[in-house]
Amino acid sequence: MAFKNELFEQMQDLQARLENKEVRGEAGTGLVAVVMNCKGDVKSVKIAKELLADNVEILEDLIVAAMGDAKKKIEVLFGDILSKSGLGM
Repeated sequence: MAFKNELFEQMQDLQARLENKEVRGEAGTGLVAVVMNCKGDVKSVKIAKELLADNVEILEDLIVAAMGDAKKKIEVLFGDILSKSGLGM
């Protein structure tokens, strides 16, 4: 039971540490940038002004790509923290 409680406490600590971390995902060589926390909440979206005159579909694709980039960075960060905590598999 003590091991179960210790594991639960470590997971809570890990979640708290990740909640405060943010990653920046980019697409179009930085034309679109998305900042997300490690819970996946989007904190900000930045769009270069030169994109606003372009095709809307391109902008939409770049936003999706930037969010995907941020999500990948969250997964890497989570894996790093998990392995350092001793909870990694």
